Amino acid sequence: MTVEDRPAAAHHEPQRWRAELITTDQLGEAVDTFLAALPPERRWDAERSLDWASADADRLTDGQRSAVEFVTVIEDHLPGYFDIYHRHFPLDSRVDPAVFTHHRELYHFTVRWAAEEDTHARALARYQRAAGMRERDALRADLTGYGRAPFTLPFEHPVQFFTYALVQEKATQIYYQQLRADVADPVLADLLTRLSRDEARHFTFFADVVSRYLRVHGDRVVGPVRDVIADFRMPLAGTVRGYWRWALRIADVARYDHTDAYEHLISVIDRAVDVRTDPLDELVRFVDSCRTLAVPTGGPR
Repeated sequence: MTVEDRPAAAHHEPQRWRAELITTDQLGEAVDTFLAALPPERRWDAERSLDWASADADRLTDGQRSAVEFVTVIEDHLPGYFDIYHRHFPLDSRVDPAVFTHHRELYHFTVRWAAEEDTHARALARYQRAAGMRERDALRADLTGYGRAPFTLPFEHPVQFFTYALVQEKATQIYYQQLRADVADPVLADLLTRLSRDEARHFTFFADVVSRYLRVHGDRVVGPVRDVIADFRMPLAGTVRGYWRWALRIADVARYDHTDAYEHLISVIDRAVDVRTDPLDELVRFVDSCRTLAVPTGGPR
């Protein structure tokens, strides 16, 4: 559906959404699977799960310190990320009951996801304080400055929000794993292990949802998914002053390239469909061509 095809009247909005969504049952299955994947005994928190008394930033290089500061800023922007779901999957009188029910199922995921991401932000900030990197008030002031910057995504189709998050979560997981491999502070290594495991579970949820969109809507979601990759930027890339200089600096510590996640998107597409259509083949070729180190992943099936 093009922009020109979309009904102009506000009261038609629920019908457009319903046509583009997967069913509430399908989404609910993905949410239930995610919520069941982490039993209560394996959950962790920023207050009691790590040995903060042993944190020591003197064991880090300057580049590793900068990397910790960078990912703290990114994780701490959670209010902006969470608001995306509130705005684009609303739970109020603007939507009819069927769409509300769908969005309510998604909300079961987003509140758990937000709680886990907030734990990431709290833990990274606490590490900085416990390890002697920053004082609480100065760190709060910096995070407030960054946090007030707006966060938006230029998407309209529901699958685009899940595709974006799929790439972002996998890229973040990969970076945490690579950073963990070189840090000498066991406390930070422990924290990065926990972060990467959480991001892996988040990726799995988004991959599940995107797979369901591909199975239900097929070629109709090829264009929206392609548009996400065509102009992909990691969170805050366009709003944080000096983002790209900072990103290049931390890439010297551990590889920081969101296109490392693209092969995982291709795998999701491959697993989602039994036989690839011509549009899906073109999508795979396009995603593959956007990788920084474009390694062929196989031709059309």
